[in-house]
Amino acid sequence: MKYRRLTNEELAEIETGFIKFLAANSVTADDWVKIKAEDVEKAEGLIEMFSDIVFDSTLKKVKYLEFKTPNDIKNFHCQAEKIEMVGFYIEGDAPIDLRTNMPPQKMMEVIQQTGAKVKIYSAEKTYKGEREQELFRMMENGCLISDGTLFNTLKGLM
Repeated sequence: MKYRRLTNEELAEIETGFIKFLAANSVTADDWVKIKAEDVEKAEGLIEMFSDIVFDSTLKKVKYLEFKTPNDIKNFHCQAEKIEMVGFYIEGDAPIDLRTNMPPQKMMEVIQQTGAKVKIYSAEKTYKGEREQELFRMMENGCLISDGTLFNTLKGLM
């Protein structure tokens, strides 16, 4: 497998796509019931193949990822050949958890009141291997797909 097997919950959410995948591979509903009962290895192989297709398709579309900790947000622009990161770090004691969805204006008010410092930083690198596999690892480690708004806002502040 290239990625990981979709969970049963994930498969249930995209059941229609899985049915179309089976049909495209000439597996009827009756065939699927029989395969699951008599050839578990083949059934698992079909689910694994479908899982790779789903992840590959999704990851090819990813443009931005975001990773949040209580005092740090890393935003990634996932380009074709490289990945660019812009981060936002709160230095010092500030009663803010950046994982919450506090409006930016309120966040800045709290930061100013506590005397904490804000640090904006950036970096970029080329992918070590295949782009989609690297993005998959990042997502498995907690990154979420984002719309790029915060990345572009922070980039504009630099």
